[in-house]
Amino acid sequence: MTEITRVPLQPIGKGSLTKLWIGIALAALAAIALAWASVPEGVTVEEVRAGQGAYPGATDVVFVNYTGRLDDGTVFDQSQPIPLPVEGILPSGTPLPLDNMLPGFGEALMKMQRGGTYVAEIPASKAYGDTPPPGAPIPPGADLNFTIELIDFMPREEFEGRVQALQQMMQQQMSAPPGVEGAPPPPAGAPAPQGAQ
Repeated sequence: MTEITRVPLQPIGKGSLTKLWIGIALAALAAIALAWASVPEGVTVEEVRAGQGAYPGATDVVFVNYTGRLDDGTVFDQSQPIPLPVEGILPSGTPLPLDNMLPGFGEALMKMQRGGTYVAEIPASKAYGDTPPPGAPIPPGADLNFTIELIDFMPREEFEGRVQALQQMMQQQMSAPPGVEGAPPPPAGAPAPQGAQ
């Protein structure tokens, strides 16, 4: 038979139990605070008008209309229409390669669908942080808000192929003799080519 050694327990002193529970509660609060502080701030995307279909990938080129604002409503950036000489080669909107954007901007766009309009809130940690671009109206540590219309997107290779096709078309138009379809018009005041009236 085995023998059990008995160790006498000392009685808990008055107030010790309360101190023990307070210590446990403080340790739990400290753990929660540490966990909360270590969670990175995330990008939030709110749908204004639903899009359809797939989502852009990290290396796609997106075509967007956007307005960027600070928390106080100040507009710091806005897309500008890009007039293309040949319609139908590239979608309308400003082309932006996602892998060359602010991390938060790219992350937000990968949560959007073609044809939709969204509001994206990007924390400073995923924007410019404490070092905004020189001369920009963005203060250090500023969170950024964007209203974005995602018109279309495509893989970078397809985008580059379309840009090359556009450049070739432009070169052909510039090298065609005046009066030939697709050639640029003669300068104002220049005599019309023979046979053209």
